[in-house]
Amino acid sequence: VCAEHKFRYGYRKIAALFPGISEKTVQRIMQKYGWSCRVKVKKRKRTGQPTHVAENQLARAFGASKSCQKLVTDITYLPFGQSMMYLSSIMDLYNGEIIAYTIGSVQDVTLVLDTLQQLDNLSKDCLLHSDQGSVYTSYAYQKAVKEKGITMSMSRKGTPADNSPIETFHSSLKSETFYLDDIYSTTNAHVKQIVETYITYYNNIRIQTKLNNQSPVKYRQLAV
Repeated sequence: VCAEHKFRYGYRKIAALFPGISEKTVQRIMQKYGWSCRVKVKKRKRTGQPTHVAENQLARAFGASKSCQKLVTDITYLPFGQSMMYLSSIMDLYNGEIIAYTIGSVQDVTLVLDTLQQLDNLSKDCLLHSDQGSVYTSYAYQKAVKEKGITMSMSRKGTPADNSPIETFHSSLKSETFYLDDIYSTTNAHVKQIVETYITYYNNIRIQTKLNNQSPVKYRQLAV
């Protein structure tokens, strides 16, 4: 019977086909002759539970009345160099300025911590919004956010629109540089140079309609 079912059955199912014979007896016989179930159960990869998932306190209220009141952060891929690279950036929703960023070759907690540590002179009511990526829910990142006195906010799962400003920036960066200039394969150093040059341009020169056709930095300076 075991062979007929191609050894898909365990001793309990085999015993069920032979009423009156105990499961223990069937198990002992199957083990003795090597007739045990041969189906390998695929083990689930343990990814671990997030250390902390914050509520979505930003709630798509992307407007801000002052600098560093509401910040958004995310990571994007940079598949244009000799190896995959990643850009972690933080945007100030007050004027859309990129106030911190890190370019790295590994998408890990260190990447986002390096970006976070660039933040200085934050307001007491500073809110930082991200998705629920493992780097943002990690203990190390949550600890660093708390130490800076920042209130954490996170997007709901499967809702990229909750963090659309920073995602739009990352899309614009690629569209207005790599895709515009047909750069799909270059050196990592060149990728880094392109990104850094664009962020400087984006912050200081590139005008935005919602900022009265001013650049983010110009808008902030005139407000002061």
